[in-house]
Amino acid sequence: MTVQPGTSTGTSTGTIGVLVVDDHAVVRRGVVAYLEALENVEVVGEAANGRDAIDCLESLQVRRQPLPRVALMDLMMPKMDGVEATAEIARRFPAVRVVILTSFGEIERIHAALENGAAGYLLKDAGPSEVAAAIYAAANDDVFLDVTVARRLAQKMRSPHSGVAALTSRERDVLVLVAEGRSNREIAAKLVISERTARTHVSNLLGKLGLRSRTQAVLVAMREGLVPPPT
Repeated sequence: MTVQPGTSTGTSTGTIGVLVVDDHAVVRRGVVAYLEALENVEVVGEAANGRDAIDCLESLQVRRQPLPRVALMDLMMPKMDGVEATAEIARRFPAVRVVILTSFGEIERIHAALENGAAGYLLKDAGPSEVAAAIYAAANDDVFLDVTVARRLAQKMRSPHSGVAALTSRERDVLVLVAEGRSNREIAAKLVISERTARTHVSNLLGKLGLRSRTQAVLVAMREGLVPPPT
């Protein structure tokens, strides 16, 4: 576990603090080198597994230092894997958004990560622009899915109906609130559910519609007449 002491991790100054979690040191170094070149992104720590990531966050919390806004998390790691770590982070450090960056794209793994609170899911062949987009989206309380991941979710979750007809009534409610510009916290308060459940509904409806971001969901909601277009 490596933490940069005294580093600004909050978003109040416009800087997005990122914790990089991967059991392969070479991969971590490559990811860190890329992230350090991004505007308004600062790598605040590294961890070799999920357990070390939790320890890192605990250490920052004990020292009353700001937590990173985003944890870029591998999936298959020793001691504690990415799904378990994501669930614990969502429970204990809800201000930290987890983006999965992994070589594994099986639908069961994708579902497990999203259902346990991940704010994004990328495959390791994703381009630099996608990694950046996922980090910026997560920092803004949005969800970002790799195009391949979104396609697999759509194929798996789509019912014999298509489009919005494939959504449950609750997912339609969430879609309308997303289109109104509500954050996950606001959606949770409106529907009297937990913020984690709200994130899961957003991830599920994006998957069913084959979308990758809230912006695309807004366009679908307007096209389907669920919300009026802006005047």
